[in-house]
Order: sequence, then C-alpha cells, then structure tokens
Amino acid sequence: MKAWRLTRLGGELSFEDIAVPEPRAGSVLVRIQASALLSYIKDYIRGLLPTYTAPKQPFTIGTNGVGEISAVGRDVWHLKPGQRVMVSPHLVARENVPDPAQILIALTAIGAGAEPMLADWPDGTLAEYALLPASAVTPAEGLDGIPAAQLAVLMRFIVPFGGLLRGRLAAGETLIVTGATGAFGTAAVLLAAAMGAGRVIAAGRNQTALDALARVGGSRVFPVCLKGDIQADARVLREAGGGGAQMAFDMVGRARDPNATLAALHSLSRGGRLVLMGSMATELPIPYGVVMLNNLEILGQFMYPANAYSRLLDLVRSGQLDITPIRARIYRLPDLHEAMEAAADAGNVQCVVMQP
Repeated sequence: MKAWRLTRLGGELSFEDIAVPEPRAGSVLVRIQASALLSYIKDYIRGLLPTYTAPKQPFTIGTNGVGEISAVGRDVWHLKPGQRVMVSPHLVARENVPDPAQILIALTAIGAGAEPMLADWPDGTLAEYALLPASAVTPAEGLDGIPAAQLAVLMRFIVPFGGLLRGRLAAGETLIVTGATGAFGTAAVLLAAAMGAGRVIAAGRNQTALDALARVGGSRVFPVCLKGDIQADARVLREAGGGGAQMAFDMVGRARDPNATLAALHSLSRGGRLVLMGSMATELPIPYGVVMLNNLEILGQFMYPANAYSRLLDLVRSGQLDITPIRARIYRLPDLHEAMEAAADAGNVQCVVMQP
C-alpha cells in the first residue's frame, strides 16, 4: 500500500510503498476512504511545535479518518469487516489504574508514561490502510448518503463536542464561544446551536469571518467582534447574551494574551461555567474574587469521552447537526504537500480532506 511516512519531527517525509499491516489482538484494519488534515500539520512535520512528542521510530502520519473495516484481530467481538467507521486518534490505556496513559495516535504522547503506548500504536491515516486499536474506531452506519470526504469533516466537531459535554451545555442556555473564527471554534458554534443552545455568542477578532459564521449558523448565532479590552469586551458580551451567559467555551488557538478568555469569564452570569479547551501561550490570571463571589466553575477539557463519536453521529443521523456548512476541499493522497499549504491557509468554513 501507499503511505506518507515521517522519519522523525523535522526529518524526511516520503510517500512510500509498504506492506499492508496484519491485524493483531485487539486491532482492526481499516481501508481509509478520507482523512481531514490538521491546519498545523506542516509545522508539526517540520518540528516547529515543541510541545509534541512524536513516535521515536519512522511512522505513518495522519490523525483521523473515515473508512471501512477490512479485517479484525482476535479479541475483537463487535466490529466486523465491511462496517463503515470513524477513526479517532485519541486513545486512553484501558488498564484499571488511577491515571491511565493517553496518546493521539500518529501525533503525540501525552504526559508521563505515554511514550511506550505511542510506540505500540505509531501509525495514522494518511495511507491506504491503517491498523488501529479497536477502541479508536466507531461504527458509522445509517449515514450512507454522506460522502466519505464530507463525513471526515466531523473531525472539526468531535473535539469541541468534548468541551460542550464537559460544560454540561443545556437546551435553551446562552453560550459564549471565544476563538469562534478558528477551525474548532466555528464548529463549536454550529454544534452548540444543534445541541439546543438558545443563543450562541460567536466571539472573535475577525469581523468578516464572524459575519460569515453568523450567516451559516442561523438566527441563534450572534457575532461579537472583540477589541482586546477585557472590561469593554465583557460588557458587549453580556449585552449580546441578554445580561450574561450560563456558559463560556474557550477555543482560542495559541493566544498570546488572556484577554478574550477573561472577557468571557467576566460576562458569565452567577453560577456560570467556563470550559478551557484552547491552546493559550501565556498564563491565565484568575480573578479570585470574581470566581468566588459569583459561584463560577472553571473546567479544563482535553479531547472527548470514549462514547462521544457515537453521540455526535446520532446528532447527524437525526438531522439536528448539519455538517455541510464546513466545506470539504478534496486532495488526492499523493498531493499532500499542496494539501498542507491549503490546510494552513483554509478559512474557518473549509476543511482540507485527503482521499486515496
């Protein structure tokens, strides 16, 4: 089969002929039909993201996908050849221990003790086939009318879905999404509306992108352009939320200052929740008195629970979540270098997808 192989971060990336993997215990072999690219995949390959710990050996890159099970190993009882599945890179060790290791397959080890786990499952989805742990795939029946390339766009939604679940978003609530014009932030806005939020405040600093998001998001999405002044932005957010929001969801990527996050915190109504899921590059100075006097919750969330993909697919099947506002830009597997450039420059309602 063909696969994109990386020797190491900052090393050689090549399109190679390699053997199709043989299933082993607890694994499934998936014929990949589509895989969405991360916007930062080029920087990752070049070794420009120091927080990532990649596999030590050469590995196949690619973090997610849509495919069909080709074969299963022993100790796999429910998944069957021929099933259409979603591939997730988030893998948590299944031992009954207090702090099980976790990795993002073909991307990074997370925390102490995770590197051996990544060495065991190093290979991802930018290939014709991928061998994966059975727990990394979710059946996707009942969605035959959605092409694989469009279904791969769900990668944008599954990450913020974890944060919205963590924050206990309830139907009718007002939600503020900071970083709303980013790839995951835009999906968070659309997803929150699908989950029944009464009002979604899409907050960011790009007015044009905010207006575009409001057009596709519907009548419950309200754009707010932030100026960088914490108190002034908080006042505007509170006004847009009708006096305050029950929940704020921070999805700002690589923020150099905490202003947008703090503005969202100050705009919460009493008992509100702030979920942190972005990638802030600086410290977050928490206003102790504000949090204490207003009974606020601050919740961190990394990725999503194991059953999240099943629940997200249910939203698509029911028609509550329309994923077509995020348009798939399709590239063939050999054209990865061109696709990576496109992914780095893609707008918030575009998603670059690779297909064999």
